[in-house]
Amino acid sequence: MTTTRKRVLFVCVENSCRSQIAEAFARMHGAGAVEPYSAGSKPSGQVNPKAIASMRELGYDLSRHRSKALSQISTGEYDVAVTMGCGDACPTVRAKKREDWNIPDPKALSSEDFRKVRDQIRELLARLSDPKTGTGSFSEDRKPASPLRN
Repeated sequence: MTTTRKRVLFVCVENSCRSQIAEAFARMHGAGAVEPYSAGSKPSGQVNPKAIASMRELGYDLSRHRSKALSQISTGEYDVAVTMGCGDACPTVRAKKREDWNIPDPKALSSEDFRKVRDQIRELLARLSDPKTGTGSFSEDRKPASPLRN
C-alpha cells in the first residue's frame, strides 16, 4: 500500500518566525507523512535568531532554513494551507483546506514568551487534522526526526 505524503504550507508575512517554526515541527513530528513548506508574503530574507535558538533547544537546526516568498515555493495544490494570524491571504495558493491559527508575532518578545509562542505552534500542529480522515496528521507520539536535522 502506498501512502501519499500530505502537502502542508505555513504562511506568515516575513517567513522568519512562526511559519518557520511550524515547518520545523512538521518535519520533526510528521516525518515521512507530510511534505511541509513555509513562505511569506513579504519575506524578511532571514530566519529570526530567536526562532533558531528556540528550535535548537528542542534539537532542531533551523539555521539551515531560509526566508522565502510565496512565489518561491512548490506550485500545485496543498492539502492544507495554514496562516499564522497575520492577516495574510493566500489567493495564489490552492489548498483543499485552510486554517488560520491567530498566533501573535513573537519577534519582539522575551525569550521566555517566545518559547510560549513556539509551544503554542507545536500544540496547534499536533491537532492539525488530515483533510481526508479528520484525524490528527501530526502527533507527539510519532518518532521525531533525528536531532539537529531539517
